[in-house]
Amino acid sequence: MIGRREPSLFDGTTDPPPLLEPRSFKGHLQAFTWEGRGTEVLETIADHAGRPVVVDTFVNEFWTSRQRAAHSLHEISYRACFKPQLPRFFIERLTRPCDTVYDPFMGRGTTVLEAALLGRTATGCDINPLSRILVEPRLRPPTLEAVAARLAALDWHGPADFPEDLLTFYHPDTLREIGALRAHFLRQLEGGGLDQVDQWIRMVAVNRLTGHSPGFFSVYTLPPNQAASVSAQRKINADRNQTPPRRDVRRLILRKTRSLLADCDRDTRRVLEGAPGPARLHTAAAGATRDIAPASVDLAVTSPPFLDVVDYAGDNWLRCWFCGIVPADVHLTVVKRIEDWRHEMKRVFIELARILKPGGHVAFEVGEVRAGRLRLEEHVIPCGLQAGLDPLLVLINSQRFTKTAACWGVDNNAKGTNTNRVVLFRKP
Repeated sequence: MIGRREPSLFDGTTDPPPLLEPRSFKGHLQAFTWEGRGTEVLETIADHAGRPVVVDTFVNEFWTSRQRAAHSLHEISYRACFKPQLPRFFIERLTRPCDTVYDPFMGRGTTVLEAALLGRTATGCDINPLSRILVEPRLRPPTLEAVAARLAALDWHGPADFPEDLLTFYHPDTLREIGALRAHFLRQLEGGGLDQVDQWIRMVAVNRLTGHSPGFFSVYTLPPNQAASVSAQRKINADRNQTPPRRDVRRLILRKTRSLLADCDRDTRRVLEGAPGPARLHTAAAGATRDIAPASVDLAVTSPPFLDVVDYAGDNWLRCWFCGIVPADVHLTVVKRIEDWRHEMKRVFIELARILKPGGHVAFEVGEVRAGRLRLEEHVIPCGLQAGLDPLLVLINSQRFTKTAACWGVDNNAKGTNTNRVVLFRKP
């Protein structure tokens, strides 16, 4: 087990805690303290088939709120992603090395990567093909020297094809380099696929397309996990009286590569290369993963779309253009009505019950939406019950700081996601 980590939250050492049975897990949570703060024990009440279901609920700060406290390979941006400490908390306590850990809503791959770093068999799925582009290269990272050599060998002055509207974001010379890089990747894909180094460079470039600092290819814009529309960016440019500056694409890719690989020492590479099996990544709907064998997963840690809170298609339109993905061909789950959301989640839980081993667990994180007025955990519990899973507990990780709130300049106690709300299920 490698990477930056907090001391074990239960015993004050750097050793991982022992594998915990359900009753022991509850006991540990109840006795848990964080910087002198004891765990508050409550009840969550959900309605299932007209009858109340009462589930023990534990509230505390169960992992650090500090940013960048995990392995450097995690440091890429994606909307609504949770901290690596969340999956690590459950992976360390509910699985053993070589067990299979799965995420049906893979996103940027936090669960998958953390599982691999902990010596587990990593499996993930996401209906958005962009997800695999972001995840796969970080499971087998190349060396900095290999990336530098490939960047030096590329033809940065080759033919470039790009929409003129993108000059709203980029200096003409920067956009020509981005277009040349995009054309190179598309040619490689037509010719048989990208190798390990090209996959890495594409992933880093996707992560550097737009942002609000000189470390990105673009002029000042929204945070990197949200691409503004062309019209919105024109307004930002006018309001700030700014024009896109010249950026050196090759230099910025190399700089971000160096940052991502900062913790990739010999131990990291040994663990990733010596994994019990290659990571299995699927591009499919979470409720229809027939390529995953029945009773093959020990633990699933995931976070689904929270109704229509996040516009994944709109936020990633520029990334999709760069990767040659047609957004209209990606059928994302975005619903407004809680009844429709529950219907979709029921399908997901039925599939999770199929692929979960007897005695396996699902940690289902549902965050906080609509200023806390809608508690999704109360709607998740019936979905799991209908699929034949037992709700063991609700864990609420309540923290005093979130990066989202700081980024948008709002009071952390008034707006933003301040809690992780995780429902833990077990397959009988």
